Amino acid sequence: MSPAYDKVKAYILELGLRIYQEVPGEELFIVDDTERGIRKLIIDCEGEILVLEQLILRLDPATPAQTYRRLLQMNRNLVHGSFVLDEGGERLLFRDTLALDSLDLNELESTLNALSLGLAENGAELLAFAGR
Repeated sequence: MSPAYDKVKAYILELGLRIYQEVPGEELFIVDDTERGIRKLIIDCEGEILVLEQLILRLDPATPAQTYRRLLQMNRNLVHGSFVLDEGGERLLFRDTLALDSLDLNELESTLNALSLGLAENGAELLAFAGR
């Protein structure tokens, strides 16, 4: 395990996140914080960057174009990270990447707050997208 992995783990614990699963060989954590709406957030040390990803919802292949337009508009208001599609275009994720060499506690906490706020501000609309 790298020093960055140990630092990230210490930050996770200091922020009060529950480690749902830890995969030390891949330097990866899956964490929960139900008060913030965070469920199975993947925190992955990938070389020089920290990747954070959370599944938001699955999209129907027949999702109308205006839904994607609206998601891009939502991204404009996110302070950190963005709503993105997976490679197959079937899953909507929240994703952010941070530099590991300069990572500090406040930066990680800001990403978590941005995810939580993004879900709170757009939750009803996101749920409507899931129901289509």
